[in-house]
Amino acid sequence: MHPLFPKASKLTESIIGAAIEVHRDKGPGLIESIYEWCLMRELELRKLAATNQRIVRISYKGFFKDEALRCDVLVEEWVLVEAKSVEHVLPIHKAQLLSYMKLLNVPLGLLVNFHAAKLTDGVSRLILPGADS
Repeated sequence: MHPLFPKASKLTESIIGAAIEVHRDKGPGLIESIYEWCLMRELELRKLAATNQRIVRISYKGFFKDEALRCDVLVEEWVLVEAKSVEHVLPIHKAQLLSYMKLLNVPLGLLVNFHAAKLTDGVSRLILPGADS
């Protein structure tokens, strides 16, 4: 089991609540960057530490590179949130989130589609393979 999984699992409830508050205030149909900014402010109001861009060390066969990873929102270093505003969530959206989770070694991810009429219908919870066992 990933050492941060239990904490991350509890934290997702607060993050989803913050996303619901943003969705209640702004409604569907805006661009992703607006939802991302509002979510960052809502998490700040809830006293949760969040960042939205990280430098990650990429390694490949003995080569290394520091790269700015444009992930949407990393909360408390435990949960990665990808904000979308699309008609349909595609498999590539989940694959991207899982790839970012692997690079950052984050046990849980939330894909939040703010385009959904009811936000809870637009939330997908992803677990890093092996993080919960």
